Amino acid sequence: MNKQPQEITIDLGIFYQENAKVEKCMEYQNKAATLAGDGNIIRLTGRAPIWLYLVVAHALHGKAQKLLYNSPVTGDVLIFDHNPY
Repeated sequence: MNKQPQEITIDLGIFYQENAKVEKCMEYQNKAATLAGDGNIIRLTGRAPIWLYLVVAHALHGKAQKLLYNSPVTGDVLIFDHNPY
């Protein structure tokens, strides 16, 4: 039996205090991967530098069924959709 994917929003702005640190990339990637689980629909949002969005998106490729970016200006923007997972 296949499980239904969950929709999970990950706010990258809560991953750090004041400024994100490049040397903590692996920590941020691991935290995002843990929150995302496997085969879910992931929405990335929050105040974070572009490089953090990129490294997290790369880390979630192969883990997430679908990845979306969301901001108040753009709404949801599809990054990738690997359905069926």
